[in-house]
Amino acid sequence: MLATQKFASRIVACVLAGQNLTEALNKVWREDPSLLPRQKGAIQDVSYGTLRQLGLIESILKQLLQKPLHEPELKALLLVAVYQLQFSRSAPHAIVDHAVKVAMQTGAGHGKGLVNGVLRNFLRQKDDLFKMSQNSEYGQYSHPAWWISAMRKTYPRQWRNILLANNQHPPMTLRVNLNKTSCDAYIALLALDEIAASSSDGLSIQLLHPVGVDRLPHFFDGWVSVQDLGAQYAARILDVADGQRVLDSCAAPGGKSGHILELANVSLTAIDNDAARLRRVQENIDRLGQTATLQLGDASQPDSWWDGQQFDRVLADVPCSATGVVRRHPDIKWLRRPEDFAGFARQQAQMLDALWPLVAPGGKLLYATCSVFAAENTEAANAFVARHANAERLPLPDFIPADGQLLPTPEHDGFFYALFAKTA
Repeated sequence: MLATQKFASRIVACVLAGQNLTEALNKVWREDPSLLPRQKGAIQDVSYGTLRQLGLIESILKQLLQKPLHEPELKALLLVAVYQLQFSRSAPHAIVDHAVKVAMQTGAGHGKGLVNGVLRNFLRQKDDLFKMSQNSEYGQYSHPAWWISAMRKTYPRQWRNILLANNQHPPMTLRVNLNKTSCDAYIALLALDEIAASSSDGLSIQLLHPVGVDRLPHFFDGWVSVQDLGAQYAARILDVADGQRVLDSCAAPGGKSGHILELANVSLTAIDNDAARLRRVQENIDRLGQTATLQLGDASQPDSWWDGQQFDRVLADVPCSATGVVRRHPDIKWLRRPEDFAGFARQQAQMLDALWPLVAPGGKLLYATCSVFAAENTEAANAFVARHANAERLPLPDFIPADGQLLPTPEHDGFFYALFAKTA
């Protein structure tokens, strides 16, 4: 537990200072390569949990401190320890004792008395402190005030459910490669390994508890892939058929590319502007036993990589705020700013306009984001149609809301889809 608190506190402090969570985690792994997988798992679990519940924990901590705490390491340690005391099953006395030891080991060693006093005071008043923290929306929903306001305005009936869903552990969902097995057959295989799972649609499987991919039967033979249900809808909406030319314009890490290849015998071109991420696409396609043309390139600048042949289908899974996948990336809540969305919208419009000439007459382009903000979704889709007289927005399949907006639920993350056909 000592290592968990020490490194989780460091990671939380980095994120609160403005660093990306993935970068903060990788920095810790590089600094201490001796950490075992189970230790890394515990550190990651506590770091993610603390950031998911940050508003609640900060509201509690504010009640316990007589004055604001301006030492980042000490504050992060208290946040992590309060999270553990509120949400973990570890013995409270062990959490407090280890937090005091961590305080002694850090630059905030002089704060060991404060850590001890604050945490023991928390244990004495735990229920009352939690109740008091619910008096503010920040404490109740653990999102910045501007985010809460935006959700209330955009989704007047669902905003509370959206915010609460963002604070939960995400589901682990598998996409079943129906060329190799069926949902029922694979669930039976999982049961043999005592992995509880279920399927609601006969195409995907949700695990009751997450497991490592090395525990999934025939994973490395391409029988299943780990992919959120909402992300699985992309290839199905794209409506691919044998013999078509298909472009996945922002392909990494390759989940949607792999799904397209499972659904039809197509000629797929996968583009990404990051060489390391493009290698991940290749690894995913190889695992499935499929082939595709991979090219390093920027989707917004096709002149540098496009051969001039138009595509029957184009998937534009564009860079976005990722506000629909916050439970998988809880740092997003605290790093995003309201002014970010205008920049994303400009980038998305530029990319769509650059890709549209690549679509053959009668072909389709699917615009996709993992966002819940209208500026990147409904407004972007409407603006695209207004800019292009030969773009017709098509109705979506019944398994998608008519407006294309999937909100985060226990079954899937938040996504947006808009399908366009190129008219003559």
